Amino acid sequence: MSVLIVIPARYASTRYPGKPLAELRGATGESASLIARSWQAATGVKGVDRVVVATDDDRIRDAAEGFGAEVVMTSETCRNGTERCAEAVANLGLSPEIVVNLQGDAPLTPAWFIEDLIAGLRADEQAGVATPVLRCSGQMRADLLADRAAGRVGGTTAVFGTEMQGLYFSKEVIPFAGRDYEPDEPTPVFHHVGVYAYRPDALAAYPGWPEGRLEKLEGLEQLRFLENGRRLLCVEVEARGRQFWELNNPEDIPRIEAMLREMGQA
Repeated sequence: MSVLIVIPARYASTRYPGKPLAELRGATGESASLIARSWQAATGVKGVDRVVVATDDDRIRDAAEGFGAEVVMTSETCRNGTERCAEAVANLGLSPEIVVNLQGDAPLTPAWFIEDLIAGLRADEQAGVATPVLRCSGQMRADLLADRAAGRVGGTTAVFGTEMQGLYFSKEVIPFAGRDYEPDEPTPVFHHVGVYAYRPDALAAYPGWPEGRLEKLEGLEQLRFLENGRRLLCVEVEARGRQFWELNNPEDIPRIEAMLREMGQA
């Protein structure tokens, strides 16, 4: 097997319990659950051999199987999506070239984000894991800052080095820019897209490392790779006119539904 996409989904989210089953209404007026929309996004990616939903909850399993998804059950002890992906791959007994973690809170993720991510990891033999980053417009940066000002934990931002190696990820808006930007103006801030591509050895090693100090503080699983000295490749992706936002809080539903309507997505 070349590429496996795993969609980790848990019901007992601290900030938003039951989030994978939240309904989102598209441009046609019909609604579909977050996990169904994530599945649709995954199945639209070229060059993927298999897509599975990994969960520890019967309600999510039943919903996913109801729309035709393949489901693998994982334990309740998984602390994040990367650990759940690692357990899912082990339970399935697979040895794919690349495992993609498409977290179930980003239904607006375009297929080319994931295709570019896979190509980027294949091209960098030193990286065990890769993740996409999207340059923020002035409006996106302002929206991220507005979330923080309102006390909401929203999107994640990333900083990286000259060879695109990840240096840090934060729920704060980094780097500090020192000025405002016009809505359509490019900014130096990069929105981290919550998708990961792993080589199997890096994914298998991850659950054996203790949860890191920075990972605990930020609540960001990818920091465990950085805290253990692993190269994490950031792959810049292009929006191509598509809007992108993650569902982190109930307040994000109207925003994402508006984006679905504006883009004409069902």
